[in-house]
Amino acid sequence: MTPVNHVRRKLAAGEQVHGLFCSIPAPALVEMVGWAGYDFVIIDAEHTLLDPQNLENLIRAAQVAGLTPFLRVAPHDTATMLRGLDAGILGIVVPHVRSRADVDAAVRAAYYAPIGMRSLGNGRAAAYGLDDPVEQSRRSNAEVMLIALIEDADAVDSIDDILQGGGVGMVLPGVADLSQSLGVPWQLRHAAVQSAVMRLYESCTAHCVAFCALVRTPERHKHWHEAGVRAFTCGDVAHLAATALRANLTGLAPQVVGRDRRE
Repeated sequence: MTPVNHVRRKLAAGEQVHGLFCSIPAPALVEMVGWAGYDFVIIDAEHTLLDPQNLENLIRAAQVAGLTPFLRVAPHDTATMLRGLDAGILGIVVPHVRSRADVDAAVRAAYYAPIGMRSLGNGRAAAYGLDDPVEQSRRSNAEVMLIALIEDADAVDSIDDILQGGGVGMVLPGVADLSQSLGVPWQLRHAAVQSAVMRLYESCTAHCVAFCALVRTPERHKHWHEAGVRAFTCGDVAHLAATALRANLTGLAPQVVGRDRRE
């Protein structure tokens, strides 16, 4: 049976949701994210070497720990999208959405008829064929959400057209690639990047689409919360782990931090 998408329900009720990207394909780490109290995890199949069997175990780990599992796919990768949905993924993060046509293509791949034309199958999301297929299709259409990852300057210019017509459950700014597209790579606090992010937020507000803010400090969380934002991504498990490891070593033996690792 298709699980309940608690993120969708919490947002509909005006509650906050918090999540993390996971670019380390380790089920134990996904479980830790859930036990730590996060609401969702974005499993990265775009930048991570991830095989289908490992993806299935990551989804299981998320479900065990009470997380809503989302999947970030590579551009136009409908095959990975389908396998993820059949295995129990409840949200597809679509990278480099630049036009309404990109949304329409993702809707067609992620939803069953009459909304889309997702291939019919009997994966674990359908209890391996034991669920009533008509009811399972209906439930899947009601629970799955599309998250548009906006990473290009022309997508910012077209954001109203992208959101018109529905189909997008959440917008997530991809600030790193967005900064590159704007000519200021990795200058995430640059005025041009911040202006683009604000434009996305304003369009989401106008079209009643959830905006997911990237926050790494209490100050940024407070800023966006006061602006009415209720969805937050708080970084990537890999970066948090690396930062914690470096901080631990700095505290214990500061003289070794920054040494030549070729010694």
